[in-house]
Amino acid sequence: IGGFLPILFFSSSGVSMNSHVSLHKRIIAGQNCDDTERLYHVRLEGRNGNHKRLCGGSLIHPEWILTAAHCWKSETTKATLGVHPRTATQQKQIIQHNPVIYLNQWHKRHDIMLLKLQRPVRNIRPAQLPRCNNRLRIGATVQLAGEGPPTTSRNHQRCERNIEVLRIKSLFLSGDSGGGVVFNKKIVGVISSRGKNYAFRNPVFSMDVCDYMEWIRNTTGLNKPRIS
Repeated sequence: IGGFLPILFFSSSGVSMNSHVSLHKRIIAGQNCDDTERLYHVRLEGRNGNHKRLCGGSLIHPEWILTAAHCWKSETTKATLGVHPRTATQQKQIIQHNPVIYLNQWHKRHDIMLLKLQRPVRNIRPAQLPRCNNRLRIGATVQLAGEGPPTTSRNHQRCERNIEVLRIKSLFLSGDSGGGVVFNKKIVGVISSRGKNYAFRNPVFSMDVCDYMEWIRNTTGLNKPRIS
């Protein structure tokens, strides 16, 4: 099971935070972000030697982040929570647990990953996951969240913009990888597209969360009854 959402995202903008990592692929354009939106968005900064990678992610459980598998850097991956709003108190944690990357029946990796935090997050409400009884259809309006400046030359905090599937053109940048695709206030996808470290006009792919829901629940313990 598992795969891409059956859509291409051709336009978007994202929750874009100031960062010293300035040349990763990022979503371009946007609007001022409301302080109540995307509080669960996570900044992920990975390093292998001199190579850095900036990604996004979504807190879906007090101890678990959902993101793209290609965002993992084995030497050091740091998660920053509370990146939005600007007035929030940021929490930084080094990921010390091994990443949980989805493997299919042929042991092939899919571009979706769960990262376990060392300490549970108590003051940020996790993102909601979909029920999956009504799957996303072509023509639906979704939102993307990304990480990094919304242009290649300015650092301004921005928010996601509604986009209609298959209808709009965009600039997408790799700092947005791993961020959440939202429909009806629920995370329905994980941004998967990769490319060179500058803006480009290519389709944006997203991993379909519903295809991985059982794996997510089994890994994180979401929706399992607690033993008192």
